[in-house]
This record gives sequence, C-alpha cells and structure tokens, in this order.
Amino acid sequence: MDTSNSPQKAAHLLDDLESIRKLLGDEGLQPPLLTEMVDQDDAQIPLLSDVISEEVEPVPTQIPLVGITPAPVVEKAPDALLVHLDKELRTAAQAIMQDVINDFAPHIETEIKRRLDAHMERLLAQHQS
Repeated sequence: MDTSNSPQKAAHLLDDLESIRKLLGDEGLQPPLLTEMVDQDDAQIPLLSDVISEEVEPVPTQIPLVGITPAPVVEKAPDALLVHLDKELRTAAQAIMQDVINDFAPHIETEIKRRLDAHMERLLAQHQS
C-alpha cells in the first residue's frame, strides 16, 4: 500500500463514495454496526464474487392484423443510455468500494488486534487478582 499520499487518497476515496451514495439515493442508509446481523435476503449490493447474469427479455410474437396500420415506433435510446450509465456507475462504485476496502483493511485489522490485546490484558489482570 502506498503510504506517501494515503491521507489525501483516503479523503478523495471517501468523497467518491459519498458522491456515489448520493447518486444511488442511499443518503439515509447507515452501515450496520459490527454487533448487528446483516440479513442475506435483503442484500442491496451484490458481492464482487457474485456472478450477475443479465436476463434476456423474451421476444413477443406478433399476430398479423389485416387492415390496421402500425403505430409509429418510439425509439428506446434514452432508456438504453440510462441503463448503460446506471450499469457503468454501479461498476465504478464497486471498484471504488473495493479500493477503499483494500486501503483501510490493514488499519482496521491493526485496530481490532490492538483492542483485543488490550481487552485480553484486562481479563488476565482480573483473573490474577
């Protein structure tokens, strides 16, 4: 991990995460505490290891109608563009979140180890006295 500009990089990554949260409309949601259980059925964001398959919409069969002129075809380009942009934003969000996790995981592990060691010392001191 590059530590020469880690505070600046961390602040930048946190800003990116906040802007992604605002774009996705998740401003009111708070991450679960370490003591809370996350319900697997209500997972909002798939894990990076999950395989996401795109569903193919079935093509409807057309029944030929005699004497009726078809309605003008409306282009779905804006919807396709929105779907593409949404997919791209979500992919970028997952990549940024993974970067943040990779950057902060060693710090979190160190802090957990430090606190567990301190707790163990207190427990041992209680049992010795």
